[in-house]
Amino acid sequence: MQAVEQLDALREQVKQWRNDKLSIAFVPTMGNLHQGHLSLVRRAQELADKVIVSVFVNPLQFDDKNDLSAYPRTLDADLLKLESVNCDLVFTPTANVIYPNGMDKQTVITVPDMDDKLCGQARAGHFDGVATVVAKLFNMVQADVAVFGEKDYQQLLLIRKMVNDLNIPINIVAGETYREENGLAMSSRNQYLTAEQRDIAADLYQNLLDIKNKIEQGEDDFAFLEQETVKRLQESGFIPDYVDIRRADNLERAQKRDRSLRVLVAARLGNARLIDNIACNLA
Repeated sequence: MQAVEQLDALREQVKQWRNDKLSIAFVPTMGNLHQGHLSLVRRAQELADKVIVSVFVNPLQFDDKNDLSAYPRTLDADLLKLESVNCDLVFTPTANVIYPNGMDKQTVITVPDMDDKLCGQARAGHFDGVATVVAKLFNMVQADVAVFGEKDYQQLLLIRKMVNDLNIPINIVAGETYREENGLAMSSRNQYLTAEQRDIAADLYQNLLDIKNKIEQGEDDFAFLEQETVKRLQESGFIPDYVDIRRADNLERAQKRDRSLRVLVAARLGNARLIDNIACNLA
C-alpha cells in the first residue's frame, strides 16, 4: 500500500494506472477509521481495479473550532487498518495541499436545496465546506467511481446533486450503513460516548425502525410521528436536533402521496452529535 501526501505523487500514480487501463475507485474520509469505513473500501474494491482512500480532516466544514480541534486524528492506526484490507493508495494531504492559497481565498461551492435543511440548518456553512473539499478531491484523484456511506444520507444526496449539476465525470455509489450489534450506526463520534451512553444511543435506530413500521402499517400523520419520536428521545436523555420524514430523492417534506421516504434523525447525547436514517418504501 502506498501513502502519499503531495498532489504530484498522487497524480503520477493515477497516470500510471490509467496507462495500464485500470479503473479507479475513491473513498474520501476524515480518518479515525472504523469498520464502517472499511466496508466502504471493500465496496469500492468490488467496483474498480484500484482503490484510493483519502484521509483529511477538512477545516472548511467545521462551524465550531472546538469541534475541529477535538476531532480525533489517528493516522498511524488508520494506515494499518487500510493496509489490512489491501487498499492500494492512501492520500494524506495537509491543509496547505488542499488550500494552497488559504481558506479565506478559496472558491466555495454551494449546492442549492440541500444546504438549507436538516443538518444544513443546524450547522451553518458545513455543507459548503463538504461540497468544496469533495469537488477538489474529485479533481485531484480523478477516479471513475466514489463510494459514500448512507449514514450521512444528506451528504450523499448533496454530492450526487453537485456531480450532476457540475457534470463531474464520476459515478457516486452508496454504501450501506454499518452498525454495532445494538444497532447504533458506526461513527467516529461514537467514541465521545460513555459505555452507558452507547447503550442509550441504540434507541436512535430503534425509534427509526418504529417510525418505519408505523408508516408501512398505514400511519400517515407524519407530524405526529415526528413529535412523538422527539418526545421519546428526550425522555431517553437525548437533545434532538430534528426527527424528519422526507422524500428520499430530494429531502423535501414528505406528503401522504409520496411512496419513497427517508426518515432522518439527529440528536445530541453527552458530547456526541449522532445522526442516522432509514429508508421507508411504500408499495
